[in-house]
Amino acid sequence: MNSLEVRAFRALVIVALVMGLLIFVSAGTIHYWAAWVYVSVFTGVSLIVTIYLLITDRALLERRMRGGPTAESRPAQKIIMLVVSIGFAALLVVPGLDRRFGWSRAPVWVVVLGDLLVLAGLGLVTRVYRENSFTSATIEIARDQRVISTGPYAVVRHPMYASGALYLFGTPLALGSYWDLLPVAAMAPFLIWRIIDEERLLTTDLPGYTDYQKRVPYRLLPFVW
Repeated sequence: MNSLEVRAFRALVIVALVMGLLIFVSAGTIHYWAAWVYVSVFTGVSLIVTIYLLITDRALLERRMRGGPTAESRPAQKIIMLVVSIGFAALLVVPGLDRRFGWSRAPVWVVVLGDLLVLAGLGLVTRVYRENSFTSATIEIARDQRVISTGPYAVVRHPMYASGALYLFGTPLALGSYWDLLPVAAMAPFLIWRIIDEERLLTTDLPGYTDYQKRVPYRLLPFVW
């Protein structure tokens, strides 16, 4: 039996275990309360979203489960996703090492702020799912795909990336590591490259996207870019 339910929950368990291993093995201890809270928040929200998509939009969940460098068809995106994947691993290893060697110590209020940013980012991702059933983990144009210009798409053209930015920035704070901001900074240029490359495809292959760009001029952050 390899139903969507089985694959979705299995993937969630694997992701949670890998996240935990990267953090706690790097830290050399399980006595890392900020990491337990962070992994619990991520896993709890992901579980709720998975159940929600299983009930409301199974096709979207199926698309979201196909991701990573090997799933991309465009050479540029393969490179980008390889670097981003390494960056995500570093995002979890660096705070573990920081915890082990005591490079930085963030106060409790910073950790709480980080968890709130992570929660907000994941919550906004869910809002994007509700608005756009064509959201994919890879850069592609789906059959019958159309331009979405309502909800968060009326504010910025890439609300998924904007939501992800909140999650990325919140992670170092949630794990109490200022040094963990370095992997975020390293990933930022590649995520910007991904957005620009994706827009090239959307402009040429998705009818109406050029007009949408004129109506919504900002890609990621209103009044900035």
